[in-house]
Amino acid sequence: MPSGRIARLAGFSRLAGGVAGSVVGEGARRMAAGERPTINELLLTPANAARLADRLSHLRGAAMKMGQMISMDAGDLLPPELSTILASLRDRANFMPPKQLDKVLAQDWGKDWRKQFRRFEPRPIAAASIGQVHRALTRDGRMLAIKVQYPGVAKSIDSDVDNVATLLRVSGLLPKELDIEPLLAAAKEQLHEEADYHREGEQMQIYASHLDESEGFVVPTLDTELTRDRILAMSFEDGIPIEDLISEPQELRDTIFERLLRLVLREMFEFGIMQTDPNFANFRYRRGEDGAPGQIVLLDFGAARPVDPDIAAAYRSLLEAGLAKDADRIREEAIKAGFISPVVIERHPERIGKIIDIIVEEMSPDAPFDFGDRSFVPLLKDEGMQIAEDRANWHLPPAETLFVQRKISGTALLGARLEAKVNVRRAVQETFRRTTVGN
Repeated sequence: MPSGRIARLAGFSRLAGGVAGSVVGEGARRMAAGERPTINELLLTPANAARLADRLSHLRGAAMKMGQMISMDAGDLLPPELSTILASLRDRANFMPPKQLDKVLAQDWGKDWRKQFRRFEPRPIAAASIGQVHRALTRDGRMLAIKVQYPGVAKSIDSDVDNVATLLRVSGLLPKELDIEPLLAAAKEQLHEEADYHREGEQMQIYASHLDESEGFVVPTLDTELTRDRILAMSFEDGIPIEDLISEPQELRDTIFERLLRLVLREMFEFGIMQTDPNFANFRYRRGEDGAPGQIVLLDFGAARPVDPDIAAAYRSLLEAGLAKDADRIREEAIKAGFISPVVIERHPERIGKIIDIIVEEMSPDAPFDFGDRSFVPLLKDEGMQIAEDRANWHLPPAETLFVQRKISGTALLGARLEAKVNVRRAVQETFRRTTVGN
């Protein structure tokens, strides 16, 4: 893995060069055929998306993380080919070679680090954007999951984010009028937090204090003695990928997903802390005995962060307006929360009205909502894309709101993957009855 600043910059340069060559070649081909392609059409090709996925998976770190975020946050808005290729980043990363892994472990644990274990499996059981995970058996018989951070990742965060932002700017995909600096600053801050393994261990312990296994969740136990700046040691918690539940009976899928949905509501309105990375790999399922629903294993707390009470209050007001089917109040609360700007409503009142009507009609009935039925998504996409063409009015919500919304949107995508059916209205109402604003 490239760990130095110059090596990583060279990686971005190769990506930019490959994309530029593709634009020139594709443009010449299509113009020879009598077409007049736009620059966006030349940039947003499957070949360029494949280049992006390959290069970001090699660089890992903040670069790959931003690619994952783009694929998850904009999955329904991207062309299908691009969405599929970028989505591969969620489960794709190159492993550290054994010599590089040994060097990292020796630096943090000492050269004789192997003496602490009966067995340390050199091949990772998982690899993501910031680190890879190994299974290890301690001398006293405990099976641990050891997350090892890629070398150079923490130091490369700021430059990686800036480089990805530069690629977005020079591509013309973002209007010059859109100020993304606050979002970039927030992204850097969160990524630095994710690279702080001592902080992640603390967040894992805080999160565990809000839950116990009787509620159907399992949180790994932190091993403080083995945890270092670049090594996070915790109990190994077995389970199958959460997506594999798609082959299980409908009733079980509904039960498990409703538990996750209610957890998101509790995070926002009860715990005051939310794990804001909805990557499916962060959830596993442990089968129950004698037909019991089983447990959900929660992993990766690097993106856990406090929920601003004002943001929780804004979501509560917006949800209350939705439950009441009050379109006017929904507009008002959406503006207060920063989801949309007053200018957009002034310029596109009919389209905003249609979007609100679709969402209210789908989500507010006191009946199970079919997350697997995505028939309404193209309707929202059509209206949203028409509004998006008015690029001068593009608007970014506050960064903290985006982090929360990312978790909500990602949870909905998981519900779609599981084809779950859950009474959303009832889950929201019961959560509101148990909590007060700000809790």
